[in-house]
Amino acid sequence: MSETLTPSVASTPHSAEEAIEGLPSGFGTGFSGRIAFGIALLFALFQLWTAAYGTLPSQVVRAMHVGFLLLLGFSLFGNLVAKSAAGKIWFWSLGILGFLTGIYNWVFYDELLFRSGFLTHLDLAMGCLVVVLVFEAARRLMGLPLTIIAGLFLAYCFFGQHLPSPLSHRGYDFELIVEHFAFGTEGIYGTPVYVSAAYIFIFVVFAAFLERAGMLNLFNDFALGLVGSWKGGPAQVCVLSSALMGTISGSGVANVVASGQFTIPLMKRFGFRSAFAGGVEATSSMGGQIMPPVMGAVAFIMAETLNVPYAEVVKAALIPAFLYFAVCFWMVYLEAGKAGLKGLEKSELPNPWAAVKQHWPLVLPLGALVYLLFAGFTPIFAGTMGLALVVVLILGTPLAALIGPFAFRLVFWLALGLASAAFLKFGVNVLAIVIIALVLACALFKGGRETIAICRDSLAEGAKNALPVGIACAIVGIVIGTLTLTGIASTFIGAVIDIGRDNLFLSLLLTMITCLVLGMGIPTIPNYIITSSLAGPALLELGVPLLVSHMFVFYFGIMADLTPPVALACFAAAPMAKTSGLKISLQATKLATAGFVVPFMAVYTPALMLQDAGPMAAAWGYPVEVAYVVFKACFGIALWGVAVVGFLFARLSIVERLIAFVAGLSVVLALPWTDEIGFALGFALIAFHWWQTRSLRAAPAGP
Repeated sequence: MSETLTPSVASTPHSAEEAIEGLPSGFGTGFSGRIAFGIALLFALFQLWTAAYGTLPSQVVRAMHVGFLLLLGFSLFGNLVAKSAAGKIWFWSLGILGFLTGIYNWVFYDELLFRSGFLTHLDLAMGCLVVVLVFEAARRLMGLPLTIIAGLFLAYCFFGQHLPSPLSHRGYDFELIVEHFAFGTEGIYGTPVYVSAAYIFIFVVFAAFLERAGMLNLFNDFALGLVGSWKGGPAQVCVLSSALMGTISGSGVANVVASGQFTIPLMKRFGFRSAFAGGVEATSSMGGQIMPPVMGAVAFIMAETLNVPYAEVVKAALIPAFLYFAVCFWMVYLEAGKAGLKGLEKSELPNPWAAVKQHWPLVLPLGALVYLLFAGFTPIFAGTMGLALVVVLILGTPLAALIGPFAFRLVFWLALGLASAAFLKFGVNVLAIVIIALVLACALFKGGRETIAICRDSLAEGAKNALPVGIACAIVGIVIGTLTLTGIASTFIGAVIDIGRDNLFLSLLLTMITCLVLGMGIPTIPNYIITSSLAGPALLELGVPLLVSHMFVFYFGIMADLTPPVALACFAAAPMAKTSGLKISLQATKLATAGFVVPFMAVYTPALMLQDAGPMAAAWGYPVEVAYVVFKACFGIALWGVAVVGFLFARLSIVERLIAFVAGLSVVLALPWTDEIGFALGFALIAFHWWQTRSLRAAPAGP
């Protein structure tokens, strides 16, 4: 065990998520670089302290979280983006002012509560300052689209009373708008920032530690050995490694950057076109956001918004995640068959189980995290404990290496494991004592001090990786605050309900288009928050289970990052694939085509998300209904994949592709006799095509 972690850690000098949107990698050089690194480290320690002990009021934690985001973000802009000394001073000044807004909320917390509705001039100045700084940070880090959308919502608060009915509102004075957005829990410091501070930050740091410890190497070796010999092997490896990486990363674009460096060149060397290789990576990486157990940041926001246990969100995502990656595997299999590509030679591939045997300690913290999430513990507790166990594992490795006989090393790990597990009975302090003892022991020799440095660097990298999510959550609070202040959401909800009263499918289509259009310019998190705030209540009124409606929006928020013209995941893959992001986006959309049907199926048959039972459950039982719905979904998307690619056992004619499409559509539609028609057409097509191509299959394979 002691030999497994150190090489992997040493070989991973930078986190895969380091080069994030709007910022180059690193923290800068010289004294200012060290200061920025220290800010990131302090940010991480503050968040871990509040997560473990939670002694501060929620409002203070949210304000300090935004303050740290602004300080770290603007200091990094100063170090990495500014072209002159004056520019550097400007950015650092903005960062310090942003941090002071958090300090102000902390120091004057009680006074702000008592004078609610009667803010002083200084209160208003600090409120305006935080709003302006959040907009500027979002503009520089997330780009113009999200900033413009939030700006339009803010402008609506000021000038919406001049619009015609039904868009007009009664009008609000300046002081009320500033108080609503900059203080309290309805604007910038609303639910999204709470979730970012309480849950997302912990899991981002957790992923950074696991990546530093070599989890990416384990996933790549395991995927390469397990599916590398399948038809289209390198692309299948990409799908599986991205699915595994998604269990801890929960970030689509970061997943592309992390695994794409390995998988995209491998696919290109094997014979796949550049655009297709990038499309496979982008499509499979985006699925990491719906891949349990960690999923993406949206899952935590969803659980908090709906006030349901996180395990319920995971349960609803299980089958859709399986279907999403099944679509990826199937489309790659068909494309490889169409191009005549085989798998890699088994003799050249690593043994997947040997990789697990070598790196198995890395699986333990992930296993503990899954257990805690499903045992009813809160995500913040589960994430904090999972992170602490990773730290224990990393710090214990160099100490175990000093112990000679295997039996003694085994005793050391058993004792360390029992001491760490004692937190379940005796609380967080036990783990804190274990970690402090390990740090002190590691500080006594060179290899141990290097391991401490790895933990320190992982904390700072995790804080930097949390910047895009945190800033997105802060600025999207402007949108949510506008909806709660003006009530404009009810206008949209009423329109959707009016449409859906006659045709639910049209309401779903309208919601899907909204997600895809918003997703052209903004990431999945703000896309989900905005669209679910508008469409979620409307779909609930139309009889769609609330969790299913939110998953519907979530799913298409992910698809939006794949669809042209602005597909973030595809443009992240472009440099590695050495082709344009638009070409990759077209391939990714093609690969994900069959997956577009899953959310619609879940609305009409909620059993696909393990929700409400349907008529079949009453007659045959709920497990039978779930099994049938899953089989039907698999069969339908398989036929759609055949229709899109134009290949099964051999190339299909246009007529055969049309029949496959119609059969898949019939299976998906929840109408009388459509299942029977779809199954009959589909099986007949498969049988006919199999019979027609028997001579081709019998022919000897080419060189």
